[in-house]
Amino acid sequence: MLVVFAVILVALVLFVAEPVPIDITAIGVLVSLVVLEPWTGVTPTDGVSGFASSATVTVLAMFVLSEGIRRTGVVNIIGREIADRFGESPFGQLAAVLGLAGGSAGFINNTPVVAVMIPMVTELSDRTGISPSKLLIPVSFASMMGGMLTLIGTSTNILASDVYDRIGGAATEPFSMFEFTALGLLVLVSGTLYLLAFGPRLLPERIKARTELTDEFEMKQYLTEVVVRADSPMVGRSVDEALSDIEVDADIVQLIRDRKSFNEPLSRKVVREGDILVLRVDRGSLVGLMDAEGLDFAPDVDATDDLLEGEESDVREEGEQRLVEIVLTPDTNLIGETLETLNFRQRYDATVLAIRRGGEIIHQRMDKRHLRPGDTLLIQATEDTVNRFGRDRNFVVAQELTRPYFRTERIPVAVGIVAGVVALAALDILPIMISALGGILGMVVTGCVKPNEVYDAVDWNVIFLLAGLIPLGVAMEESGAAAWLADLVVGGSAGLGMVALLAVFYLFTALVTNVISNNASVVLMVPVAYDAAIQLGADPFAFVLAVTFAASTAMLTPIGYQTNLMVYGPGGYKFTDFARVGAPLQLLLTAVTTLGIVWLYGV
Repeated sequence: MLVVFAVILVALVLFVAEPVPIDITAIGVLVSLVVLEPWTGVTPTDGVSGFASSATVTVLAMFVLSEGIRRTGVVNIIGREIADRFGESPFGQLAAVLGLAGGSAGFINNTPVVAVMIPMVTELSDRTGISPSKLLIPVSFASMMGGMLTLIGTSTNILASDVYDRIGGAATEPFSMFEFTALGLLVLVSGTLYLLAFGPRLLPERIKARTELTDEFEMKQYLTEVVVRADSPMVGRSVDEALSDIEVDADIVQLIRDRKSFNEPLSRKVVREGDILVLRVDRGSLVGLMDAEGLDFAPDVDATDDLLEGEESDVREEGEQRLVEIVLTPDTNLIGETLETLNFRQRYDATVLAIRRGGEIIHQRMDKRHLRPGDTLLIQATEDTVNRFGRDRNFVVAQELTRPYFRTERIPVAVGIVAGVVALAALDILPIMISALGGILGMVVTGCVKPNEVYDAVDWNVIFLLAGLIPLGVAMEESGAAAWLADLVVGGSAGLGMVALLAVFYLFTALVTNVISNNASVVLMVPVAYDAAIQLGADPFAFVLAVTFAASTAMLTPIGYQTNLMVYGPGGYKFTDFARVGAPLQLLLTAVTTLGIVWLYGV
């Protein structure tokens, strides 16, 4: 038992500090438990059982089903209708976005839901002048609560169902599709009413609405226009060659010649006398750079959005340029990379002008910064390049609500397939795992998802995280660690009533989930909650349900849940903004969920 606790302690430290991705930590946990089999009771077969678990396979299938819905653009179309109908009413738009985020997250993964909501909020903000900071955290919170409407709403629900079924043996069954829908509705409605009443008051206006991107990212002091003198060593050399000799942190983001603007790709463009260069450079390095490179300040040129997009030039030789924000998704494979290691400028044919990480805007030494989930990049690129970013699951284009490549003609088919998957599972005709796998087949056969898109649709980090953590639940049961913790909890709460203890389990799990993975908290807490309920003579289902709901309400930090990370940069939030609006909501949901369980299911 002590060995299992040691493994858990090391895993928790690694989950919080995250020196390596959490899915790698989970695989490390799996290997450690098997190597230490005499003390953990985890055999090699138990160790790899997570890969064959119905929870893991079902979650994998749900990623593909969600991709099929995303590819049709149905949520985007609904978002466009909401923007048109409620775009002039601040209260109406908040109610609408909360309803869409919460309602749709019950049936498709909440990550693509929030990915759609980010550009939708940007458009609503432009129409009404309401800061996106007032809307994005509520959207993330609503998607979390909406995920509790059905079994397939989140991977956490599916994992909790699997763990509950395994530890209970013949006495328990997996959760049914709509087992806790009534409680989920109660939570969603309560949380939505709170966000409608207090969200706009508690959330500060971190980003001004209707602001040029150059102002929003504070680019004016970092973008400078210079003219190339005849004696400049840059003359006659390509932009790539000219940049290789510059020892300061600087980029040439645009070249203007004879009222024509040239943007990416610039690397092979030869610099001439009289060219105007738009440089990204800090003021401290500018003077030395201009003297060394034979440059003068350009007269009557100002680095505005229009200039960088080529609208102040007569001809745009390399195609129309745009300034857009792109957000790194939580499941991107670019995490830990830098713009330099990615060779971003050449790889994506786009120039990064600034990075926003929460409330911090980064201008200097961007090439050396390790990318994180939720980072927002201000880029300059052509329309074709922006469309490529829109198709890439690594990014969310913050200004693009509708896109030309959606398979809108497949909307009825994709929605019908998901409805069929839900119905087959809900009516106990097929297990959810089999119906979901059949749904993948249906999506591919009907063309909603192309065969080459299936593997890209899966968040493999989550799959390996689940597969690595499931053996930890086995170890807690086999070693007696879960029973010992349950004894500790029951003994220390002798003076508490059953309802109060249920609330304690909920609140403790919610707090743990804010610093580690929600799936990890379920694996750790479900066995303890089950054993505690058995010792108390209570209904184990009630205690497991409290833990399951709590694991999907990480509302105190941006790192607690993947959708929080997605809105962190676009909202320009500070770390404490989540707790400001999330802490009262966390307490409200503790009460609502606890009393709802007692009312609907009993203890």
